[in-house]
This record gives sequence, structure tokens and C-alpha cells, in this order.
Amino acid sequence: MTTPLQSAAAPLAALLRAAAIAPLDDIGWIRITGSDRVRWLNGMATNNIQALKPGEGCYNFFLNAQGRIQGDATAWMLEDSILLETAADRIPALMAMLDHFIIMDDVELADLGTFPGLTVAGPQAPAMLAQLGLHIQEPLHETGQILGDLRLKVHRIHSPLVPRFELWPQGEDTASLATSLTEAGLAQTTPEALDQLRILEGTPRYGTDITDRDLPQETGQTRALHFTKGCYLGQEIVERIHSRGNVHRSFSGFVLTGPLPAPGTQLEAESTPVAELTSVASIHLPESGSIAARATAGPVQLALGIIRRETLANAQACNLTLTYPGGTATPIALPYAVP
Repeated sequence: MTTPLQSAAAPLAALLRAAAIAPLDDIGWIRITGSDRVRWLNGMATNNIQALKPGEGCYNFFLNAQGRIQGDATAWMLEDSILLETAADRIPALMAMLDHFIIMDDVELADLGTFPGLTVAGPQAPAMLAQLGLHIQEPLHETGQILGDLRLKVHRIHSPLVPRFELWPQGEDTASLATSLTEAGLAQTTPEALDQLRILEGTPRYGTDITDRDLPQETGQTRALHFTKGCYLGQEIVERIHSRGNVHRSFSGFVLTGPLPAPGTQLEAESTPVAELTSVASIHLPESGSIAARATAGPVQLALGIIRRETLANAQACNLTLTYPGGTATPIALPYAVP
């Protein structure tokens, strides 16, 4: 008999041990056109846009002149344009910020809004997609493919723990695509399970774990940075930090004991505030055996947050205790070592 605990944990177990699908309804798109688009965007983004070939993508931060992060997006190079993929609710602010820096450039921005799509994730996802005739490219690569009568764009995206893909039907037939995938054996997962996977991976979300007060190196997301591509907005600050080799704050994971705190909770060391939790979750990790049987372990209480660099070093070297009301927090490296 499946217990309520097993039922609640099964969506995450499917992501970690098998393969699962979920709707993508919170992704927005900006199209960049014009003859100066590549040069211009390369001067705005922290990664090397000029090195991209059609079908390739890279993750980027967008900074102000003080090096503070104003937004993030994956840039996908197409033959005639560049697509920026980011959270749908960040589109207006990112559009306004980018538009401000189009001076004499032949560049146009278009808000494409959202499109229905599906995310597919799990260790068995590549094999199951291949059985359907969808062939997977290297990480951060886009391919155009056909599944039956349905034309798709397939993105392989960053995911430290399990392979993850985005499937974008070139139309609105997401329901047919979801049916084909579930008939092939992929389970349904939930937004809660996807967010738990994100926390296990240690992937920060802009607006939750990253804000406009943060510097790129404080986030630990070196995949967004390129140090030899040349000048871009905020590059002087990034290079100064890179050459000096340190920041005052660091992004970290935490294991929590005690009641689960709310995001925004401060951590203290010797009665002094030293960190802030930004994402928190109580996660039932899967064990070996069937998915239903594996969904019985846990829970482990995990958080993401920003901590003072010297406090993080002291906590790791000297077992410094970090506290919050009713509980303690221990910094850990991410991604989490899922058994």
C-alpha cells in the first residue's frame, strides 16, 4: 500500500531516479534582431555571445555599471536573431534595462511573451527521449526535431544532478506532446518537486536567491561569466574581483535542524547576523528499490542563502555554530549528495 508520505515524495523520486515531465508556463522570451545584435549583446552580457554558433546557448547575467546583477537569461543564437530565455515575470524590467542601452545600434527588442512547453528531467530522460526519436545534443544546445506530426525545439539545459531538457512545440499542441511522453513511461512531476530539485542542485533563482544588490561572484555561478571576451557593462567590477580573488559574501547551501524557517530568516553566529536564507525546503529523499518504496526516507531540511565569506570559512574550519530562532544551520557544498 502506498502511504501519503510516499505519494507526496514520488514526484521528486521520479526526477531523481527515473524521468518525469511538467508544464513550462513561467518562461518568457525576448527576440533581438538587427545587424548589430551580436556585438551589442556581447557588450551587455557577462558571457561570450560572439562565440555562439546557431543552435548554441549560454547563461548570462546583466549588470549595471556598479557590477550589480539586474537580471539573468540564457541567450540562444539563431540564424537571424538571438532569443533570450528568462523568467516571465522578469521580462518587463529586463526589456527596459536593455532598451536603455540601445543608442546608435541597429538593434530591436521584441517581447514574445510565453509559450506552452514541457520540461523533462531525470537520469532516464535521454534514453526515453531517444526511444521517441528525439536525439539529444551537448549541454546548452538547441535542436529542431519532429515527433510524429509535431515540430519541436529541444533545449538541453543546465542541471547539476540529473539530465534536464525543455521541449517547445512549434505551435500550441503541448497536450499531444505530454500524452506521447506519458505513454512512453514518463511520470508527472510537480512545481514543488522541481523546486526541491533546484535546491538540491544549488541553483539560485533571480528574484529569490539573487537580487540587484548581488555581485556575480557572490552567487557562485561562474557558468555565467567569461573573463577573456572583452568589455561589457559592469565588466570592470567583475574583473577587479576576479584578479583579487575574493568577495565579501558567498552563496551557500545549508542543512537545517529545528523548525523549518521562512525565506528571509537571518542566521546568527555569536548573536551577530551573518547570513540570510533565501530558499528553504523539507525534502524526502528517495532510497533504493521501487519509486514508491524509495520515497520513504527523510526529510532533510535544506536551504540556500548568502553568508559572509569569513563566517563560511570559520564555520567550515572551526565548527562555528550558526543559529536561527529554534534551530541551527550548517553550511554545505552543493549539489547535495543524494544517496
